[in-house]
Amino acid sequence: MIGAVRLYAANLVERNVESVLTDGEGLEVLVAEQCLELLSSARLGRIAVTVGAVPSIFPVDYRLVDGQIVFRAGGGTNLYRAAASKVVAFEADEVDRSWQQGWSVVAVGVAREVRDHETMSSTLDRAPDLWDPKTGSHVIAILPALLSGRRFVNAA
Repeated sequence: MIGAVRLYAANLVERNVESVLTDGEGLEVLVAEQCLELLSSARLGRIAVTVGAVPSIFPVDYRLVDGQIVFRAGGGTNLYRAAASKVVAFEADEVDRSWQQGWSVVAVGVAREVRDHETMSSTLDRAPDLWDPKTGSHVIAILPALLSGRRFVNAA
């Protein structure tokens, strides 16, 4: 993945970037810390999974908790079956109403169900307004292994 930043949880350190990197299309390339900051500011994202070898994308209400993307999925749903313990892609973005500026972040990692009651309770305490599908709800967390982000500003 061009422009991706590989993350290792133990190596998350602050970096001071003095110059702005751009890709071949003139979009600003974001470093991992910027990607995580932007992910923490949004609430709606999309998770890409495969369902029976067919790519599927589902919108999810999520929160960033301890560097992990956390959302809920109803038990027995295609999203739950496809995401639990699988490598997934996650995308979130934001664009202003006039389409003059915005950003997009893609994360790739393994989605795992949070099963430990203490961890689940702590996670939900830190994301109390996370959408709950109610029936057989499961908490899923993605620890990003790869992050890639772009920011654009229309120089009109």
